[in-house]
Amino acid sequence: MKLYLIGLPGSGKSSLGKKLAEEAKIPFIDLDETIEQEARVSISKIFAEKGEEFFRSLEAVALRQQSKAPDFVMACGGGTPCFHDNMKFIHSSGESIYLNTSITEIVSRFDLQGKQARPLLAETTPEQLEEKLKALLAKRISFYEQAGITVTNTLSPAQILSMIKK
Repeated sequence: MKLYLIGLPGSGKSSLGKKLAEEAKIPFIDLDETIEQEARVSISKIFAEKGEEFFRSLEAVALRQQSKAPDFVMACGGGTPCFHDNMKFIHSSGESIYLNTSITEIVSRFDLQGKQARPLLAETTPEQLEEKLKALLAKRISFYEQAGITVTNTLSPAQILSMIKK
């Protein structure tokens, strides 16, 4: 089973992904952490020094490399499905799950440190965060809605795995 979690930054992909992987007894992969480990530098630094396009190229390579594993739950970066035909690749490789978390909920989860770790939100004041997230969602929703399954953060990992098995 190969499960790809997609959604906005802060939607809960990593948190839910770890729980789903534990429930399914398969490995968990955080794509952003994988990129940082392989590049030996933070994603923020990659964005600052080499730009978003360079990062998106690394991300596409990492997605395809990590997807060679037989079973996993992968938390993709918020923009992963939107570049380099990644959504098409995800569909050909496994099951995509869109975490449709409300912007209000996401804003309540962010603290200053968490926001700084996300390059596209790093220069955003707390007052601008909601508007920035709405703009990101408007750009990305057409990709997120291509997911095979859409869930909200009110479902348990067991309920989500049950949906997948059906």
